[in-house]
Amino acid sequence: MLSSLLFTFRLLLTWGAIFWVIIVLWSTIAPPGHGDPHWLWVLAIGLVMGCLVISAASHKRRVRLIAGRLDGSTLSNRQRRQIEIPLPASEAFELVDAAIRELPRVEEIESTADSLQVRAKVQRIDPYGKGLPGRFLFGMFRTGRNQILATVMPGDGTGSVTLICEPEGGAWGDWFKMDDATNLENAEAIARAIRRRVTTLRQLEQEQARQSEAEKELTLARLSLLQAQVEPHFLYNTLTSAQYLTRSNPALADEMLGNLIVYLRRSLPSTDHAFAGLGNELERARAYLDILRIRMGDRLKLQIEVPNSLLALPLPSMMLQTLVENAIKHGLEPKPGGGTIWILARANGGQITLTVADDGQGFNAESSGTGIGLKNLRERLRLAYGNLASFTIVANFPQGVAATLTLPGSSLPTLALREQQHA
Repeated sequence: MLSSLLFTFRLLLTWGAIFWVIIVLWSTIAPPGHGDPHWLWVLAIGLVMGCLVISAASHKRRVRLIAGRLDGSTLSNRQRRQIEIPLPASEAFELVDAAIRELPRVEEIESTADSLQVRAKVQRIDPYGKGLPGRFLFGMFRTGRNQILATVMPGDGTGSVTLICEPEGGAWGDWFKMDDATNLENAEAIARAIRRRVTTLRQLEQEQARQSEAEKELTLARLSLLQAQVEPHFLYNTLTSAQYLTRSNPALADEMLGNLIVYLRRSLPSTDHAFAGLGNELERARAYLDILRIRMGDRLKLQIEVPNSLLALPLPSMMLQTLVENAIKHGLEPKPGGGTIWILARANGGQITLTVADDGQGFNAESSGTGIGLKNLRERLRLAYGNLASFTIVANFPQGVAATLTLPGSSLPTLALREQQHA
């Protein structure tokens, strides 16, 4: 309330001083013999002061409508804002520049990215047109344009914006002129546009984060589903064989059950639900083959050549197992005399090759496979490594099949790396 009264009093005092100077000058230069028409001066002063009070009341009313309050900062013709933007200075500058360019009636925009400054002129609107009393008296003193200066100060990953909105004329004019809250309106509009743009950016970032998390969860779910598609008959056959051996050869049954325990322990889901070390996968494959060697006898031979330096290589869980099971089921079991399985790993030129080969019956039309295992393997390989890995399956010499995984040796799988970053 006090600010409002002081604002009106200042305008009345300024215009009163102007009239006092005019009266003094008139009395000095008036020709001798002319009477002093006091009633004309009183009428003129009363008319001007009345129009001034009406204009001031309209100005204060518009300020209250825009800002919701009346004080020295909102009533002023010159508005200053300090706005913190949680973006790097270059991005904050682009955001401020775009907000100023979208102002109505903006012109003469000067944008300098190096100094992080934006200058602009804005044609001033007349919110009341010519309907407000006193427009014909104060029109000659009104400034036709406002001006804007925005400066971005860089911080630690943030930008601090100093925004100044003011009349184009000098500051001395504020003593007897009103801007009809147009600079207040410009400052609020720019601040509002900046907040809206920052909110939009944050919403986009949150949406992208949600999409990334959803894609990650979907991928892990697909990997878990593919991992779960393991041949179930192996477990049933092993337990049946162990039950039979408990009566005929208890020591061999105990060995078989020990290998089964190792196999099942290594088959439990790991903490990342998708990846395991090559050493763990190799231990599971060896336990699986040892069980089969008890069942198949001399028909199954095994040769493993894996350097110790590669045992820690991250590998999608059950991938090696899939290749080994495929070699047994489609290569050696159908062959009357059995054969040999080779598991080989090599580091070559930044890549790791992992090969499972057999000398079984090889490719033939009598194979009962559906191809689901290898299809799942290729899909899991794509999900884990993208285009950085490959899978080939070719005929082995002189007979059998050789399946080879080529993996990147310089980095973890894509999903494994994401798991470590989120840990």
